[in-house]
Amino acid sequence: MSSIKTCVSLYSLQNEYMNHRMSLEDIFKFLHENKVVGVEVLPDQMLPGAPHPSEETLKNWDRLCETYDIKPVISDVFLNTNLYKNRELTKKECVELLIDEIRLAHRMGMNIIRLVSMTPAFVLEPLLPYCEKYNVRMALEIHAGLSFDKPKTRDYIKEMKRLNSPYIGLVIDSGIFCERVPRVMENYCKALGTNQEPIDVVNKLFKEGKDGRAVYGPEGGFIPELTSALKNDADFMYAHFADGYEHEPFTVLDELMPYVMHIHFKLFEMTENGEYSVDYKGFLQYLHEKGYDGYVATEYEGNRWTIPGQPTVEKEEVIAHQKYIRACLEEIQG
Repeated sequence: MSSIKTCVSLYSLQNEYMNHRMSLEDIFKFLHENKVVGVEVLPDQMLPGAPHPSEETLKNWDRLCETYDIKPVISDVFLNTNLYKNRELTKKECVELLIDEIRLAHRMGMNIIRLVSMTPAFVLEPLLPYCEKYNVRMALEIHAGLSFDKPKTRDYIKEMKRLNSPYIGLVIDSGIFCERVPRVMENYCKALGTNQEPIDVVNKLFKEGKDGRAVYGPEGGFIPELTSALKNDADFMYAHFADGYEHEPFTVLDELMPYVMHIHFKLFEMTENGEYSVDYKGFLQYLHEKGYDGYVATEYEGNRWTIPGQPTVEKEEVIAHQKYIRACLEEIQG
């Protein structure tokens, strides 16, 4: 019923790369040794000069993919509409920046670019001829905190349906399916001084079937029970972080599955029974039943919640997550 494949987003190993513990070649070797078949890349992060890297850089990319037998899957691109202090980019400037990203993805062997959340819908129609020329699809990331309740997300989906092109779709970030707030985020905030009381308030919201968005009332401020629990700056920090975790049912995708081109399996913390916050086995079962034919990418984000003075565990988390989802797929897909 499905042909789900796995890959790893290099976002997951950004700390290893940034602190020069792993080179790009080290990362590819690590992926190969751990039986990872596909890679998701952020060119801005690991390809100097992107979206116009040198030919030497591109040839090295080709060599790494061939040497380590890793398939390039998707390019995560950004559209910084606020490059200038005094104005936003014009429509023409936005389109021209993304044309460069489409060309680069094609050159690197990928046929999808991930459009970051809040990318304006007006870029889609003028970019279609370039998508067709280079056989590269565009897919907006539906990300927790920026998902279906946001006007720009709704505008994109409306335009996606109007254009009805095989080159326009969605990337689903599974942070919208959190059953509870990541424990690593709570522990990080507590290490910086957050009290238990606001954490208890937010956890109670999740137990009641709500999610992090419920920390805000209809007027925009925090709900009274959370406001009364906020005693210091670290409490406020936690409260603001909490709204980035949503708890939608998988069925929120029912109508949108024909447009889903890629999945981010957001990873915060692996446990013996799977990921702490997200039911990945259940999500894989849902995708299987819907006939999803694409990649699910490990995207480790627990690194940002590393307690000061403690080491990051990017490699360990990525390995554990890949093993887990492959085991789930073996059981579900056979």
